[in-house]
Amino acid sequence: MMFRDFFSILLIFLLCLVIPFKAFYIPVNERDSRATTCGYQSCPKIDPKKLNIHLVGHTHDDVGWLKTVDQYYYGGRPNIQLASVQYILDSVIEALEENPERRFIYVETAFFWKWWQQQNDNVKRVVKNLINEGRLEFIGGAWSMNDEAVTHYQSIIDQFTLGLSRLNDTFGECGRPKIGWQIDPFGHSREQASIFSQMGYDGLFIGRLDYKDKSHRLASKMTEFIWKSNPSLGSKADLFTSVLYNFYKAPSGFCFDIVCEDEPLIDDPDSPDYNMDMKMESFLEFCQIQAESYMTNNIILTMGEDFNYQIARAWFVNLEKLIKYINLRNGTDFNVFYSTPSCYLKAVNDVGITWPTKDDDFFPYGSDSHSYWTGYFTSRPSLKFFERLGNNFLQVVKQIAVLSDIPSNSDLDKFREAMGILQHHDAVAGTEQQHVANDYARILHHSIKGGEKIAITALRKWLDTKKNDNGTSIDFHSCLQLNISSCRYTEENEIFVVTLYNPTSQPLTTYVRLPVTKTCYTVVDYLGIKVVNQLVPIPLEVINIPGRVSAAKYELIFSAVGIPPLGFQSFHVSSKSSSLEEENLNTFNNEISNSIGGDTFNISVDKKGNVYVLSKLRKDLNFVQSFSYYEAAQNGKINSTRRNSGAYVFRPKENTNAKCFDYRGNYKIYKGPLVEELHVKINDWISQIIRVYNGQERVEFNWLIGPINVSDNVGREIVTRYTTNLKSKEIFYTDSNGRQMLRRRRNSRPTWNQTFEEVISSNYYPVTTKIYLQEPENKLKLSVFTDRSEGGTSLQDGELELMLHRRLLMDDGFGVVEPLNEEAFGEGLVVRGQHVLFLGEINEKSILDEKEQALQLSLKPWTFITPLQDVSYDQWKNNFNMQGSSLNTVLPLNVRILTLEPWKEDSALLRLEHIFESNESSIYSQPVKINIQDLFSKFKVTTMRETNLSGNQWLGDVIQRDGDTLSNMTNDEKFVIHINPFEIKTFVVKLVKR
Repeated sequence: MMFRDFFSILLIFLLCLVIPFKAFYIPVNERDSRATTCGYQSCPKIDPKKLNIHLVGHTHDDVGWLKTVDQYYYGGRPNIQLASVQYILDSVIEALEENPERRFIYVETAFFWKWWQQQNDNVKRVVKNLINEGRLEFIGGAWSMNDEAVTHYQSIIDQFTLGLSRLNDTFGECGRPKIGWQIDPFGHSREQASIFSQMGYDGLFIGRLDYKDKSHRLASKMTEFIWKSNPSLGSKADLFTSVLYNFYKAPSGFCFDIVCEDEPLIDDPDSPDYNMDMKMESFLEFCQIQAESYMTNNIILTMGEDFNYQIARAWFVNLEKLIKYINLRNGTDFNVFYSTPSCYLKAVNDVGITWPTKDDDFFPYGSDSHSYWTGYFTSRPSLKFFERLGNNFLQVVKQIAVLSDIPSNSDLDKFREAMGILQHHDAVAGTEQQHVANDYARILHHSIKGGEKIAITALRKWLDTKKNDNGTSIDFHSCLQLNISSCRYTEENEIFVVTLYNPTSQPLTTYVRLPVTKTCYTVVDYLGIKVVNQLVPIPLEVINIPGRVSAAKYELIFSAVGIPPLGFQSFHVSSKSSSLEEENLNTFNNEISNSIGGDTFNISVDKKGNVYVLSKLRKDLNFVQSFSYYEAAQNGKINSTRRNSGAYVFRPKENTNAKCFDYRGNYKIYKGPLVEELHVKINDWISQIIRVYNGQERVEFNWLIGPINVSDNVGREIVTRYTTNLKSKEIFYTDSNGRQMLRRRRNSRPTWNQTFEEVISSNYYPVTTKIYLQEPENKLKLSVFTDRSEGGTSLQDGELELMLHRRLLMDDGFGVVEPLNEEAFGEGLVVRGQHVLFLGEINEKSILDEKEQALQLSLKPWTFITPLQDVSYDQWKNNFNMQGSSLNTVLPLNVRILTLEPWKEDSALLRLEHIFESNESSIYSQPVKINIQDLFSKFKVTTMRETNLSGNQWLGDVIQRDGDTLSNMTNDEKFVIHINPFEIKTFVVKLVKR
């Protein structure tokens, strides 16, 4: 503690010394006369006869990790970590002004924007000049440096759009990042690279890849390559990618900041501490070794690390000594200079060599033979679900805002920012400290409440037929705890209206489930027709979830048919008294029936608690579901061979297989006209509900886990397994950020030969939304869809395994410094989640069904509740609309609206997505032509202009790497969009009310 206190005092003292540097700023009138020289034209000259050493000053600023976002920005909690982003930016700007040769890159727009808003006009002019001169360059530029394993592509695109639009609006073309900078995420996805290419980035730098993969690439000079990131898009998705040699650190001995312990460079030959010669030799030796692994006479050195440059002048002064003395050496073979990643990329591509290629991804990431970073695919499952729920509602709010002519406002901006923060690679990844995870949840919850204000304003406009008072007498409430069967607005009111908003691009039929307290209800739709409904008891395991404050003992179920795309449908619900409780519940106990499944399946439970699912449509198709657990490796002293299972790493104890649970529970069966349910209790902390809805060829598994029992001081990681008789031949498939599907092979890597000491964790992959296996010969398939990211694998042919929850008692030694032992309400965390399974033949119908399932899990219809008192159906119907549509025409089944949000200058940002890969379907993997002029029912599209994917560059201004300019719309097809398989097209459109 004394050591930390000393450095805290020293930091304050040194930061005070930095403040007077503002006196050296060039006067405003002189700065404004500087020419704009940003971009590749500002790059330093390369010497073709020497080793060109590009020194890149940078700081890696986590948007939350060991400290919260605000703690990192302001410098709070220095006892945890000595880090303050506001001082880094202050210090860097001042240091750059001192010497026009200095350069620096910055990445995280979330922090920069927070700092920018606090600056005066003089500082803002200085920053703009530095950017225009190419000396301060934005790299990456998203709101945060997102994780690539557990994030959904819609959220990735959104947070890039947010960050890049802020930079574009503030700094123009010189503020547009040209380079992807994903230096710290724990593995890299193919879809992320595809997104970068579609956003117009010229290249990508990555830091973390499997240790054997990296060794292989270094030895064979394959550290730089063309990533063929999307087969459906072909060469359009090719992206130059460079693997950083030293992660993102400076060479050992060359860190110069308050957080560093290295000696400064002392160039006074009369000083007894003179070390310049020794330091130069050490530095050049490092550079020569690095150069042996790269194909050109250029190398990039990342001179910085986490939260570096709090004293930027210390860094620059020492770097300038290296530059000076190395370049002055007689007959030197080295050329050292300040540079940026974009200038390095230009230099290596100007050489004109042919690069190797890669077409898979970089998962899983192993940092050594016993450390596979596959645990974070599942870590903090409740936060992962909350983030996915946040994205769902953000899309709803953005759509509603446009369709109700509500411009962007502070509530919407904060919602976008919150979701951008949650994409950070130590946020949704679950690799942050507990108090930081709590703060992420606080930020998101607050922003959702702000989004509700927008939704309420819009719904009042849509539903109210009394234009004189704008419907201010009614209100709408979201129920954010429906996943634990809790909603005060349906429980406390005997009459209420349910309004469902459909954010998808197709008419939607869905089953609604609402927690209630009564035993008999009447549901009436917008046509005045009574809707069949069913009541099912809520299991005691759900009722007793710690922290659940709810009087509901039942769930009311009814079917909402044909909710219009980007539209709504309302239902009037009222309770009525009944003494026939058991009859109304349609309750069957296991003495009357021992299976469920309707006309599609036969589902039962065996004596061990395993669930057997037999298809009635094809007799040879079946699977068994079961729960198991891994005992976590937990050692006293952590090293590479004694690694603990932790927030990042999944490592079973002694590499042992998962253990089965003793079945100490029971099961109950409930059947009715809408759904059949099998409630299974495995033990005191694991249970599940299996559901089959009427008319659906799918099975839902709704699992409930926790508090995980660690009374024997052993951490546990809970998995579910789906075991079939499919002959999968070691092959299975996982999604890439919810979009592309990638082929996996057990105990294998596509690009290098590998043997595994951790045979279980090394075979785990991220499952953002879907995992499946198939038997190609017979065109049979089992697909599992998840409601959040989870780790998944196939350790045996015909079997899929997904990790659901983790509770660990030791840290894995990678920086979090606390075990992943989540608690809530004084007990271990309880988590409830859902899997949706499809089992059957591979055909055009099943392909389309699975696409629709994926979309509906990521964009569920949003439920709004309006409590009423003594308001009959007729009274409501006479005053309020009960159905409304925003689209004039239904889009083709293979195209959807990915984004509709308020944009700049009263315009809207519209993205259309082709959801089928190029060879996925003979029917749906076809080009589509759509005229969007009359797409919307209340608006007419009067102008449209296409942009790149991120919306920060007009498509006509995007220059491809082959030098061709991408073509824009022709005049005779002004409002016609041509979209090919798996393309995403982005437009800025002007909407005028009809």
